[in-house]
Amino acid sequence: MNLTRLMVLGTLQNSGPLHGHEIRRIAEVTSVSSWGGVSVGALYRELRTMDETGHVESVRTEQVGRRPARTVYRITALGEAELRGLREEAVTEIHHGTDPFGVALLFTRTDDLPTLLDLLKRRRDAIRVMRDGIAAEGEALHRAGTIGPLDAAMFRRRVIQLDAELAWQDDLDRVIEQAVADSSGEADPAAAADRADASDQTDQADETDDPTTEVHT
Repeated sequence: MNLTRLMVLGTLQNSGPLHGHEIRRIAEVTSVSSWGGVSVGALYRELRTMDETGHVESVRTEQVGRRPARTVYRITALGEAELRGLREEAVTEIHHGTDPFGVALLFTRTDDLPTLLDLLKRRRDAIRVMRDGIAAEGEALHRAGTIGPLDAAMFRRRVIQLDAELAWQDDLDRVIEQAVADSSGEADPAAAADRADASDQTDQADETDDPTTEVHT
C-alpha cells in the first residue's frame, strides 16, 4: 500500500492547494514517518508522479526572494477517487508490520529466561515513559486547541495500545516465572514454599516426640 500517496492526497484534500515543502513540513510535525510508514523523502517524487498521472495538478508557482520556485498542487477528481480507494483499504484491512520483539521472544532458549526477565523490566520502563509522554503531549495539544478530535483520538488510541502492552507483559512475566520454576524442577513456587514450611514444622514435631531426645534440667 502506498502510504506516502495516501498522506499527500489526504493532506491536499484537507488543507487545499499546497506546495511540496508545506506537505513535507506537515509530515515532519506529525512524525508520520515514524509511526505511519510514510516516506518523507519520497514526497516530492510522489507529487511529480501524481502530477504526471493526473491525480494532482499544478495551480501556480510561488517564489520568495532567492529561494527556488515552488509548485503548488491541488487534488483532482481522479485523485479524490484514488484517495477513497486508499482510505478504504487502510481502514478496513488489518495490516501487520515487522515485530523484532516477537522474533526475540519466540527464539529465546529456556535457560535464557532469567536474563529475559531482566530485559523485560527495561522494556516495561521504556513503554511507560513512551506512554506517559504521548498522553502528556496529546493533552497539551488538545488544551492549546492545536489538534482536532480525530488527532486527539489518535493520541488516545496509542495510549490505550501501550496500556494493553503493559498488561500483556504482566501476563508474560508470570508465564516466564513459571517456566523458570518448571525448569528447576518445581512446578509451583508458592506450593514449594508451603511444603518447605510444613516440612520444617514436621521436623520440629518429630524432634519433640522422639524419646531419644535428651532433656536437660
